Amino acid sequence: MKEFELKYGCNPNQKPSKIFMHDGSELPIEILNGRPGYINFLDAFNSWQLVKELKEALGLPAVASFKHVSPTSAAVGIKLPEKLKKACFVDDIEGLDDSLLACAYARARGTDRMCSFGDWVALSDVCDKTTATMIKREVSDGIIAPGYTDEALEILKSKRKGNYNIVKIDASFVPDPVEHKQVYGVTFEQGRNNFQINKELLSNIVTKNKDLPETAVRDLIISLITLKYTQSNSVCFATDGQAIGVGAGQQSRIHCTRLAGSKADTWFLRQYDKVLNLPFLPTLGRPERDNVIDGYINKNEEDVCAEGNWQKYFTKRPEPLTDEEAKAYLATIDGVALGSDAFFPFGDNIERAKKSGAKYIAEPAGTIRDDQATESAEKYGMDMSSTGMRLLHH
Repeated sequence: MKEFELKYGCNPNQKPSKIFMHDGSELPIEILNGRPGYINFLDAFNSWQLVKELKEALGLPAVASFKHVSPTSAAVGIKLPEKLKKACFVDDIEGLDDSLLACAYARARGTDRMCSFGDWVALSDVCDKTTATMIKREVSDGIIAPGYTDEALEILKSKRKGNYNIVKIDASFVPDPVEHKQVYGVTFEQGRNNFQINKELLSNIVTKNKDLPETAVRDLIISLITLKYTQSNSVCFATDGQAIGVGAGQQSRIHCTRLAGSKADTWFLRQYDKVLNLPFLPTLGRPERDNVIDGYINKNEEDVCAEGNWQKYFTKRPEPLTDEEAKAYLATIDGVALGSDAFFPFGDNIERAKKSGAKYIAEPAGTIRDDQATESAEKYGMDMSSTGMRLLHH
């Protein structure tokens, strides 16, 4: 297949629309089911690069959940503790521990379940039955993977009344080293960002604390590769083999850090006993539970515990999660990794990162205020690496 005609572009008025190879060669994909759209393919090709690089860097199956050309999360295949299984709504999945790919999916999809609603999924490995079973019951637009077992393909084809978008990509495909895009009729050209993110990138530790355990190396690599495919400006918190808070597309670095930190805090608090034991009505759907949990933790527009509201969600009225309880629980969190796609211009980013348990930091440095960030990291005994490499993505 040399080209594929799309229904429309980003919006219904943007026609005609298609994907094709600039040199007239065959597309490196097969569409096994559905009819993916313009934004679907933007998510598909960005997310595929992310999981492919994670697998190459860490040697573990990798999964990404993508929405609007940025990852909500990415994760590698590490078994989940029981509390996390419950927080991710996968404690009922038989054989989960037997598939590292399924574990990676459970982590990636379970990180920021509100933002992953209607996501695009990328798998580094051939999709198996367990992974497909979990994907089937989530609201999702489509999937890209290097292959699918027969069982997995049949399960996924039954999703969305048979219209679920399933794309198979040629894992051996190597893109042209020079890429192009058009804006307002003007063609832009640049070399692809083929920079490799690995352990050596973290060797320039600028703080007195230079204790960087292998788990922190893994999490910083996950953070940085995730940022490589996140709309800039962006920062990413990661721990236990997964990105847990992505702050994407903000004009100010501190706003990135606050956004990502609040997402990381919500992820941690989802595993707090009071949240895990919320007495949901058995008739409440999974997306509705996500909204209620987010409201319970973050006290959003609706007080879900208020009289007249709690009856819609719970079998009995739960005690609210107090600010004091949340702060006390989050104060116990430590050892979190934080990456930034560009330098931290002020120490305020470090101060905010500390509130979400950051212990290990990687950022490019290169500003006249580098000392401010380093001094703030020193104050908290953090380990901070200056990578010297910016990872902006637009």
